[in-house]
Formats: sequence, C-alpha cells, structure tokens
Amino acid sequence: MSSWFPRWRRVDAARQDLVAPDETLPPAQTLLMGVQHAVAMFGSTVLAPLLMGFDPNLAILMSGIGTLLFFVIVGGRVPSYLGSSFAFIGVVIAATGYGGSGGNPSIGLALGGIIACGAIYAVIGLIVMAMGTRWIEFLLPPVVTGAIVMTIGLNLAPVAVSSVAGSNFDAAMALVTILCIGLAAVLTRGMLQRLLILVGLVAAYAIYALVTNGLGWGTPIDFSIIEEAAWFGMPAFTAPTFSPHAMVLIAPVAIILVAENLGHIKAVGAMTGRDLDPYIGRAFLGDGLATMVSGASGGTGVTTYAENIGVMAVTRVYSTLIFVAAAGFAILLGFSPRFGALIQTIPGPVLAGASIVVFGLIAVAGARIWVQNQVDLGENTNLIVAAVTLVLGAGNFSIDFGGFTLDGIGTATFGAILLHLVLRHGTGGGRGRAI
Repeated sequence: MSSWFPRWRRVDAARQDLVAPDETLPPAQTLLMGVQHAVAMFGSTVLAPLLMGFDPNLAILMSGIGTLLFFVIVGGRVPSYLGSSFAFIGVVIAATGYGGSGGNPSIGLALGGIIACGAIYAVIGLIVMAMGTRWIEFLLPPVVTGAIVMTIGLNLAPVAVSSVAGSNFDAAMALVTILCIGLAAVLTRGMLQRLLILVGLVAAYAIYALVTNGLGWGTPIDFSIIEEAAWFGMPAFTAPTFSPHAMVLIAPVAIILVAENLGHIKAVGAMTGRDLDPYIGRAFLGDGLATMVSGASGGTGVTTYAENIGVMAVTRVYSTLIFVAAAGFAILLGFSPRFGALIQTIPGPVLAGASIVVFGLIAVAGARIWVQNQVDLGENTNLIVAAVTLVLGAGNFSIDFGGFTLDGIGTATFGAILLHLVLRHGTGGGRGRAI
C-alpha cells in the first residue's frame, strides 16, 4: 500500500522540461515560486471579499489555511491553491442585502450559508470517493455548467454598474480602471499577463491617487489608516448565524464549485500527464472542509484557482510543495493589519471598475465551457436549457417556498439541471434540431 504523501524527489528545473507534482525544487526556489503563486491569487482573493463586505485580511488568512488543509486531505498529490470564490458573490449579496461599500453588517447570515455549502460539497466528495465522477458528469454536462457559470456573471452585472451610477467622476474612474485592466491584458506578456487584475488595479489606484490627492478632484484616498495600523496582529473573526433562508440560498453554490474543481483537476492532469482522477473525491472533500472552516471563522467560501493553474502552465512547475510555501506566505499576510488597511484604501470607483471586468469574465467563462466542449446549440435540448437558464439568472427570477426565497442564481442552477434531465429523457437524448 502506498503512503498517504508521496516521496518528493528533488530535481533541477533548468535541466528538465516539467517538474511533476511529486517532485520538488531546492528550498530557495520553492519559496520564491510559492510567493509567486501567492501573488497570482492575491488580486481575486482580495477583490471577492471586498465585493461582499468581508474582511480581506481574514480571507487571505483562511485561503492559506484552506490550502494547507486541502494539501493534507489530497495527500500532497494535487497541485492547487484555494482562494476566495466569486461564485458566492451573487447569493451572498442577495442573502444579506449588502449595499456594496464598507463592511457587511449581515455577514453572519452569509457565513452560515457558506458552511452549509461546504458541508454539501464535502458530502459530494465522500460520494465521489465511493462511486466515482460519472454521475456528476451526467447531472452537470457542459451545457448546464456553462449556462450556470454565465448566469452568475450576468446576475451580478447590475450590482457593479449601479455602484457608480450616481457620479460622473466615479463612473469615469471606473472606466479608467477597466481600461487599465484591458491594457494589462493585451500589452503584457507571461506572468504579468496572468496577473492582469492585480496589475490593472495597481495602475488604476495610482491614477486615482494622482487625480484626487494630487490634483484635488473627487474624494481623496485616506492613507492615515495605513500608518495607524500595526504591522502584525490578529484579524477580526466573525461567528456565523444559521438562517434557513440564507442557507437555502447559498448552499446550491456547491454545484458550481464541483464543476469548477472538476474542470481544474482535469486540466492539471492533462498538463502534467498524470492521472489525477483517483483524487477528485478527496479534492472535493478538502475544498468542502476548507470552505466550512473559512465560513466558521468569518472568511469567504474557497475554491481552486484558475490563476494559479495559469502560473503552473507558464512555469511548468507543478510541485505540490510550492503551494505549502504559498499558503504560508498568505497566512503571514493575513496576520498583518497594515496589509488589510492598505486594501481598505482601494477607492470604490476602482473597485467597481474591477468588478465590472471580473463579472464579465465570469460570464465569458461560461461561454468558454460551451466552446471548449463543443456544445451544439443547434440541438433543441441544449438551446432551451441555455436560453431559459440565462434569462432566469439575468432577470433574477425568484421563487418563494413558504418562508424561503430562491433567488435568480439558485433558480437558474436547479432549473438548468432539472430542465436538462426532463428534456433529455423526453427526447431520448435531445437530438431535435433548433427551430
């Protein structure tokens, strides 16, 4: 019987094309690569909690702890970093009524829902460990997962746009932020291009500081909170509140996390030439438990990060020990109130511009799933499932069940799954052609 953890073999990256998950670089290189992965996840992991009114310091801390927990549960065999999931944004805003600026006064409600989501996710992981993934692929074919992911982005669009609707200056700075991120996406190469959100945010932040603090336009950035904050200290933990309404609203996000994690593991397996399918159940379990631990402390739900998969694709270094180093660096940042104060100075218009890009990228990611899997929208089953799901989500179609309300994303998620099952069964596989 093989051991739980592999025996990592030290290699020289300069002498071989690829560093496998069970191989390791010298300690100094491992640490540097770990910092690089921490930077890669930084932009999104900070942005997500800000958009939900969570403490970004705590989110960073829990992403590091969650990554270590994931590493232990998968036995150090799946290279992955767990960061704040954007899939929670829409349902958290719906469950808490968050206004889009400052701390979320109803964060406890969101945390209870995040824990419920993590529990369902973990149970799915246990089922996969016992039964395999075929049933997931049956319930969540690409047409369904693509439509659900696209729906999340479209459902969030009004939130981002409305936050800058009242001021021409704020709207202009949001557009500047979008332009900065866009230029970072097309003008940079390699690692900088992978960090386009972070690079664009930094550039927009600098421009905003120049025109406000320097030229006196708009609301200036208050840098005094950075000077007043300590270098090291404990983050602010928040206890969850278990509201049935919020739990029913947020828990279905587990379906998105399953599809997301499954896709990421398949992608990494293809890039490394290793069969990682035996560890999918463990990966779901680890991600689910990490989400529960994060929610119990006041952090966001977590998921495997495409940004870090992108870094691995660029560097061709897949050693799982690198993610231990990245997690350690994230934990150090989480215990720095000064770091958190710096994040809190990000102006609202800059944050709004970044959110417009991110929400749009989420929507496009759904379309990419269709393209990559060659989903035929000429088939009536696929066409109807996609069309109905998008309208339910974008229009925020809600259904009341007694004292519960299932909002747009939840309705679209369950609707897509059920509609596909019914139409597939009714047509013998959905071969009818589109009108």
